[in-house]
Amino acid sequence: MTTRFIVVRHGETAWNVAARIQGHSDSNLTDVGRSQAAAIGARLRAEDFEALVSSDLGRAYETARIIASLTGHKVARDARLRERSFGVGEGLTYGELDHQYPDAFSKVRDTDPDFAIPGGESRRQFYVRVKEAFEALAREHAGSRLAVVAHGGVLASLYRVIHGLAIAAPHPIPIANASFNALAFDGSSWTVEAWGDTSHLDAGALFETL
Repeated sequence: MTTRFIVVRHGETAWNVAARIQGHSDSNLTDVGRSQAAAIGARLRAEDFEALVSSDLGRAYETARIIASLTGHKVARDARLRERSFGVGEGLTYGELDHQYPDAFSKVRDTDPDFAIPGGESRRQFYVRVKEAFEALAREHAGSRLAVVAHGGVLASLYRVIHGLAIAAPHPIPIANASFNALAFDGSSWTVEAWGDTSHLDAGALFETL
């Protein structure tokens, strides 16, 4: 039985603008971020879906609450959808992270998929968590359509799952804040119906390559 998903990255945050690693830490949505959340909410108001599920981290939950105010859905918080934990690296800029922990994250070279910053998750642990989370949601909502509000890293890992990309390999994946991504899972394979659709947003929406 096929389960369909609309997956949304949260709206822009202050740490997105500052290029800082958020992980399980949080920073507030900017005014732009709240506008982005309202824009995707208005778009989702015209979509048929049965449930609205959000990461329990503040930036995703705030985005989901704005969406819910327009669609009328209740928001179910789900810790399985959290961003990758970067442990003691959270709050660093991407440049600082790359300098201090070069095996944790890179946009241009292979990295050790089993390396974890102290207190954080490895890329492989995160990949497995994301894969299992979406497969579980598909079982829990079999035959339904649901909207999921999560994070850039979650979407990037799901993209790797769908396309069979190596966990260690760098792969620039543009993930716009509050973009529209539509997917379907039949219990064994994924289908991409839309990816990175920002037609509902003003030009200049923030992208973060993960």
